[in-house]
Amino acid sequence: LAVAQSPEAFQERQYIRTLIAQGETRARIEHDMVESYGPAVLALPPAHGFNLLVYVIPPVLLALGVATLMITLPKWRRRTRLAAAEPTAAPRTLDPDDAQRLNDDLARGA
Repeated sequence: LAVAQSPEAFQERQYIRTLIAQGETRARIEHDMVESYGPAVLALPPAHGFNLLVYVIPPVLLALGVATLMITLPKWRRRTRLAAAEPTAAPRTLDPDDAQRLNDDLARGA
């Protein structure tokens, strides 16, 4: 409501200012707004029923992500360290016939 620039938004802001001037509490103003316009006016779903999932799912997904990283990162690091510690294979030598053919091909191309 604070960023909306429609005539309805101006009216609602003025209505809220009037209620504040009358000494109404925040809870009472919210209650009046919900009675007039429904729970969507709060911009937050009520924390019960199906809407409770909006509050439960993000922390659960975050916890699962952190747990997954805590399990997989050490395994990846261990695997990387083991791969780095393994001796590298000796370079393969070419068969003499293949080496001659390669030299001939390179000489023709150059």
